[in-house]
Formats: sequence, structure tokens, C-alpha cells
Amino acid sequence: MALLPPFIRAPRTVAFRRARTLAPHLLAGLPADDEVLLDAPDDRLGPALVAAGLGTYEAAAALLADTRDRADWEYRDRYATRLASFACARPEWFEEWRAAAPRDPDVLLVAAQLAVTRAWPSPARTELLREVSPLITAAAQADVRDPVPWRIALDHARGTRAGHKYFGELWEAAVRRAPHHYGCHVAAKRYLAESWHGSHRECFDFADRAAQDAPAHSLLQAMPVRAAFAYLTDGCGPEVPRARLDDAADRAAVLSARFPAADPWTAEIRNLLTYVLVRLGRREDALAQLRLIGPYATSFPWGRLSDDPLGHFLAVREGVIAGPSGQPSGHPLGGHGEHARPRGH
Repeated sequence: MALLPPFIRAPRTVAFRRARTLAPHLLAGLPADDEVLLDAPDDRLGPALVAAGLGTYEAAAALLADTRDRADWEYRDRYATRLASFACARPEWFEEWRAAAPRDPDVLLVAAQLAVTRAWPSPARTELLREVSPLITAAAQADVRDPVPWRIALDHARGTRAGHKYFGELWEAAVRRAPHHYGCHVAAKRYLAESWHGSHRECFDFADRAAQDAPAHSLLQAMPVRAAFAYLTDGCGPEVPRARLDDAADRAAVLSARFPAADPWTAEIRNLLTYVLVRLGRREDALAQLRLIGPYATSFPWGRLSDDPLGHFLAVREGVIAGPSGQPSGHPLGGHGEHARPRGH
């Protein structure tokens, strides 16, 4: 069986070459279309995914063990999620790992995430997720310091439509372990967004508080721009003042500037910020983020808007390069506009 690629390359397009002739000064530092990657792993995750594709689990085991030893919870969350997604398509390596070390905290973490990931797209999601609860409990008990099982529990609560009281108990347990954990805050915001459907100001309030309480370098500084994305793609609820949307984008731009260009770690935040900036009509700021993104396109947010996230990213990028008259989905803000697809996991 062929190795599944951990990322996807884009085909070179005629549109990009046309844009190159239209505005060559804008293209300095931007990679060609066929150099852009979708969801490219970083230098630590990449080898683990390649090894898993070859049927061996040792690299993945070492990677997650290192994140646990270092209490590096943000990376642990991201790596566990990517490994679980890979195991959905290629489970052999994980099943071998699970058989070899069934009580290993890292195995239990990936097993819990994998079960939630598998159940999420099913029409019987609620029933299937209820069967997953013991796996999440086992992962949480395996290392009581680890907030990542509690992030999975928060997602699980959203999927099972758990009540606010139960969700609040999970939230308190999560933030007690890691007060500024990005994944837990994203999970909480998604739950609140569904509970407060259309009440975007409440979601902004939650996001703003998280950002204000977090260190300047924390990914939580991007929480308000996630709230802005939800508002811009929802199409319901009262208007949010334009100034609040701009403030959210500005805060995320300050965070983006703290990291090096072409950085896989912040690629998702920069892709998200680019979308928001384009929707706000801030073309020059969007172009600056595209330069920082470099070759790293991400499924979120573009996969919420299209079945072809990479193609959608490239189309938006072409529009930003070509200018206002050529923007395919970069129309200025005019209330709610582009609708996101129903939220997945």
C-alpha cells in the first residue's frame, strides 16, 4: 500500500502565472502555487508520520513521550490530533503500538482522540460518542497533569450536547491544569458558539477575556480573530461593530509578528487572519500575512468554505495579489457574507 502523504502539494496554475505578470513587485517572497503545502507537518511531526505510513510506531511514541516529559501541552495536543487523524486512514501502526503498550499514556491519548475523530462525522454521533467516554477517562487518569484529555472531553461534551453544568466542570478541570491552553479554549468557544447560536458578542467577550489574561506570545491572542471568523461566516445574529473586528485582527497580527516567517506552528492562525483581513477589505495587511504564511496553507479556515481548501486558499491569494478588482472571495465587509460549512470536529 502506498504511503499516504502527510501534506499535499498544489498544482501550478495558469492564474498564478498571470498574476505574476500583472503585479511582479507584489510577488517577491511568495512561493509559486506548486510550492504551497496543505497542513504540512513540522520537523518533529513529519518523520513520525512518515514512519507511521511505513507501519512503525516508535517515532510517534518517542514524539509524544517527549511532549509529556517536557509538559509541552500545546505541541502534545497538536501532535496527538494529527496522529489520530492519520490513524483513521492507516490504523495498522497504531494498533501495533496499542497492543505493545496498552496502558501507555500516549497510546491512551491517541486512542481517545481517534475514537472521537471516527465518531464525529457519523449521523449517530451522539450515541457513538457516549461509548467513547471510558477511553477519555482512561487518558485523563493516565497522566493527571495533562490537559489534552480534558480538551478531548470538552469536544466530546459538545458532540453529545452536554449541559452547561457538566461542561463547566470539565472546563474548570482543564484550566486548572493549563490556564492558557489554546486547544481547551478553542473547544470551549465552539461549545459556547453552538449554545449561544447567533450571540456573537458573548463569544467575543469570552475570546477577549482569554486573550487579555494570556501572555503576549500565547496562541490565545488569536481567540478574538476566531470569534471574528465565526461571525463573518455565520450569517445570523446582531451586528458586531466593525471596530471590534478590526481590533481582533490587529491583536492576531501582533501575535503573528512575534514568530518567524514561514512557520508551521503559526500557519493556521495566519491563514485564519488572512481570511478575516480579506473580508474586512484590508488588502495590504492580508498580503503581509501571505508573505508570513509562505508555503503553509491550512485546512482551517479554507476547508470550512470549500471542498478544496488548498484551491480556495490559492484563489484568495491570487485575488489579494491582483488587487480589489480581482478578489474572488475578498469582498469588503458588508454584514454577514460568506457562509461556513457546518462545523466538523
